[in-house]
This record gives sequence, C-alpha cells and structure tokens, in this order.
Amino acid sequence: MFNPSQADVRRFFCGALAKQQAHQPMEAIETLAALWIEEHPEYRADLADAEEAVKRNYDETPDRTNPFLHLSMHLSISEQCSIDQPRGIRQAVELLSKRLDSLHDAHHAAMECLGTMLWESQRSGRPPDGDAYVAAVQRRATRD
Repeated sequence: MFNPSQADVRRFFCGALAKQQAHQPMEAIETLAALWIEEHPEYRADLADAEEAVKRNYDETPDRTNPFLHLSMHLSISEQCSIDQPRGIRQAVELLSKRLDSLHDAHHAAMECLGTMLWESQRSGRPPDGDAYVAAVQRRATRD
C-alpha cells in the first residue's frame, strides 16, 4: 500500500505546481493536483519552494490552513468520486455540487464531513464509517 511521508506529499504538490508552470508533462494525478492548486492561488507561496515547504510547521501557525492537508483532501475526495468509494459518494458530491453550483464548494463541504468521520473513527478506535460520511454529504446536498 502506498503510504507517503509528509515530506513526500509536500514535494508532490510543489512538484506538480512547478511542472505546470514550466509546461512539463505531468502524470494524471499531478494534473488533478494542479487543477486544485489553481483553485487556491493563496497557496502558491507555500508551494513555491519544496525544501522550505518540507521544513514548515503549520502546527505553530494555527491561524493558517495547512495547504498540503487541504489539497490532499481535495485529491482524496476526487479519487473517492472517481471510483465511487465509499459507495454513493460520487452521487452525493454531484448533488451537493449542483445545489451549491460549485464543485469546489461541494468539496469544501464534503471535507467537513470527511474530517468528522476521521475524527470520530480516531476517537472511538473503530474503522472509518463510510456510510455515515456519505449520509452526511447527502444531508448537506438536500438541505433547504
């Protein structure tokens, strides 16, 4: 199973941005990452220097979002939707995207649900509950 380190993840996103800016060929996952990076221009400075990115500690600056965590969640949700795992997530995110008129905003709402599922899993010591996650996204998609 693929289990990248924090440094690997940070270098990956920095590399995707660098390749995009240099118009170099990219792997499919790098292209997807670059598309999410484009949606977050506020992260460009954090992604400009891979070695500095590896050294940075976002725990010391709680007022700042960790761009690598945020972008990783975008990629995770994109991958979940592409394979519909957990089952029903693709439809739930699509419905939420239509309701919000924005895939980007739908991802942000789904991130909150994903984060809650992971927190509850860690707190309880049980595996993540994909059904509860999908149901939470579905609820957001059907709110008035």
